[in-house]
Amino acid sequence: MADAVSTLPQLMPAAVYQGPGKVVVEERPVPSPGPGEVLVEVDHCGICGSDIHLLHEGWAGDRPGLVAGHEFTGRIVALGDGVAGWATGEEVVAGSSPRCGRCRRCLEDKPSQCENRDGSIVDGHDGAFARYALVRADALLRVPEGVSAREAALAEPLAVALHAITRSGAARGDRVMVIGVGPIGALSIAALRARGIGPILAVEPAEKRRRLAQDLGADEVLDPSELELFPPWEPERIASRAVHAVLECSGKKAAMEAGFQQLRRGGTMTLVGAGMEAPSFDPNRLLLNELNVCGSFVYDKDGFEQALSLLATGTLPTDLLIEPEDVPLDGLGAALGALARGEVAGKVMVVPHHDGFSG
Repeated sequence: MADAVSTLPQLMPAAVYQGPGKVVVEERPVPSPGPGEVLVEVDHCGICGSDIHLLHEGWAGDRPGLVAGHEFTGRIVALGDGVAGWATGEEVVAGSSPRCGRCRRCLEDKPSQCENRDGSIVDGHDGAFARYALVRADALLRVPEGVSAREAALAEPLAVALHAITRSGAARGDRVMVIGVGPIGALSIAALRARGIGPILAVEPAEKRRRLAQDLGADEVLDPSELELFPPWEPERIASRAVHAVLECSGKKAAMEAGFQQLRRGGTMTLVGAGMEAPSFDPNRLLLNELNVCGSFVYDKDGFEQALSLLATGTLPTDLLIEPEDVPLDGLGAALGALARGEVAGKVMVVPHHDGFSG
């Protein structure tokens, strides 16, 4: 290694999955960076919806020992062999997921559709719900001047929201409906507002999240019960609040089905939130109104750069988007439950260095 890790502790705390809804803090060896890798001391790591699915709802299945967490910032503390252009002490964001760079989709600047992807957006290492994390050097980005590490940890979910907007085709003057005002939904509203796209309609059952949508600048905030739904024998009936684009961020079957019926003719619903229950759509409504349903997975080619640039403008209300209280590793389990129940509106940040672990 170019930089030795002899001055680092041998052990670190990590939040480890033991089973659905059970996450415990354990001691883990501090990893050493291999060729082309760096070791990052984690500053902040946001809780993603996928973390809720994996750790709280049990999508991780029979995989005890898993350490999740991928929305993080930190500082470089060690460099592996062959790493150039980086130095210890630099504040960084863990960037884009692996892509081959050679297939047709990568060459078309659509890395989210990489044909050689192996089904995972992680690189085989433990995640960042730990004091230290290994990262590929070519996946790092520097934190822009004037952006705190806490704010920069929004870069990954913001890149997801920006990609969803790209996939929807929403432009200035379009009416856009955001269903589900969890962290991705909230970031989508903020990004749409920053880009001058709207009017924006937000749909959310939880009162705290409805208030957040309003504070973020949604033009209208609705409970799901207020949406118009139509029987299959009325496929050409269009909702009075019909929109050009729906960003479905909840991953809920009922929300996807309701969102589909909120489109104007030629509209697009983009599925952003992941879920286990499959929706069903009326093919006659799809056909007669020439509707589009598309998926949105991870990021645009320059998604992280766009996200960091937007954060650097200072126009995003990060004080609203991030929960005011950070969570230590041993509070991760409780935070996952609160997020799953809709009791928390903003992005929850986990801070591994708050646990008082000496190593």
